[in-house]
Amino acid sequence: MASKALTEVLQRAEAWPREAQDELAEIAREMETALRGGLYRASPEELAGIDRGLKAAEEGRFASDADVAAVFAKHRRP
Repeated sequence: MASKALTEVLQRAEAWPREAQDELAEIAREMETALRGGLYRASPEELAGIDRGLKAAEEGRFASDADVAAVFAKHRRP
Protein backbone atom coordinates (compact mmCIF):
# COMPACT_ATOMS: atom_id res chain seq x y z
CA MET A 1 0.00 0.00 0.00
CA ALA A 2 1.47 3.35 -1.06
CA SER A 3 1.50 6.29 1.29
CA LYS A 4 -0.79 9.20 0.48
CA ALA A 5 2.20 11.46 -0.22
CA LEU A 6 3.70 8.95 -2.67
CA THR A 7 0.39 8.44 -4.46
CA GLU A 8 -0.10 12.20 -4.81
CA VAL A 9 3.37 12.90 -6.18
CA LEU A 10 3.14 10.01 -8.64
CA GLN A 11 -0.17 11.37 -9.91
CA ARG A 12 1.38 14.81 -10.43
CA ALA A 13 4.46 13.26 -12.03
CA GLU A 14 2.31 11.88 -14.85
CA ALA A 15 2.14 15.46 -16.20
CA TRP A 16 5.91 16.02 -15.96
CA PRO A 17 8.15 16.00 -19.05
CA ARG A 18 9.40 12.52 -20.01
CA GLU A 19 12.98 13.34 -18.93
CA ALA A 20 11.84 14.29 -15.43
CA GLN A 21 9.76 11.12 -15.17
CA ASP A 22 12.77 9.03 -16.23
CA GLU A 23 14.93 10.75 -13.62
CA LEU A 24 12.36 10.07 -10.90
CA ALA A 25 12.22 6.41 -11.94
CA GLU A 26 16.03 6.16 -11.80
CA ILE A 27 16.09 7.67 -8.30
CA ALA A 28 13.45 5.18 -7.18
CA ARG A 29 15.47 2.28 -8.63
CA GLU A 30 18.58 3.48 -6.78
CA MET A 31 16.61 3.68 -3.52
CA GLU A 32 15.20 0.21 -4.09
CA THR A 33 18.68 -1.20 -4.67
CA ALA A 34 19.95 0.44 -1.48
CA LEU A 35 17.01 -0.93 0.52
CA ARG A 36 17.82 -4.43 -0.70
CA GLY A 37 21.44 -3.97 0.37
CA GLY A 38 22.70 -3.85 -3.20
CA LEU A 39 25.71 -1.98 -4.48
CA TYR A 40 25.31 1.47 -6.01
CA ARG A 41 26.66 1.75 -9.53
CA ALA A 42 27.60 5.25 -10.56
CA SER A 43 26.44 6.46 -13.97
CA PRO A 44 28.98 7.40 -16.65
CA GLU A 45 28.20 11.07 -15.95
CA GLU A 46 28.85 10.61 -12.23
CA LEU A 47 32.10 8.77 -12.93
CA ALA A 48 33.21 11.59 -15.22
CA GLY A 49 32.45 14.10 -12.45
CA ILE A 50 34.48 12.07 -9.98
CA ASP A 51 37.39 12.00 -12.43
CA ARG A 52 37.16 15.79 -12.86
CA GLY A 53 37.19 16.26 -9.09
CA LEU A 54 40.19 13.97 -8.63
CA LYS A 55 42.08 15.81 -11.37
CA ALA A 56 41.28 19.17 -9.77
CA ALA A 57 42.51 17.84 -6.42
CA GLU A 58 45.75 16.59 -7.98
CA GLU A 59 46.25 20.05 -9.48
CA GLY A 60 45.60 21.71 -6.12
CA ARG A 61 42.52 23.58 -7.38
CA PHE A 62 40.57 24.20 -4.19
CA ALA A 63 38.57 27.13 -2.94
CA SER A 64 40.22 28.88 -0.05
CA ASP A 65 38.48 29.16 3.31
CA ALA A 66 38.01 32.86 2.56
CA ASP A 67 36.39 32.09 -0.82
CA VAL A 68 33.97 29.63 0.78
CA ALA A 69 33.11 32.08 3.55
CA ALA A 70 32.46 34.81 0.98
CA VAL A 71 30.01 32.61 -0.96
CA PHE A 72 28.14 31.67 2.21
CA ALA A 73 28.01 35.30 3.31
CA LYS A 74 26.67 36.36 -0.09
CA HIS A 75 23.87 33.79 -0.12
CA ARG A 76 22.99 33.63 3.56
CA ARG A 77 19.62 35.11 4.39
CA PRO A 78 19.70 38.12 6.72
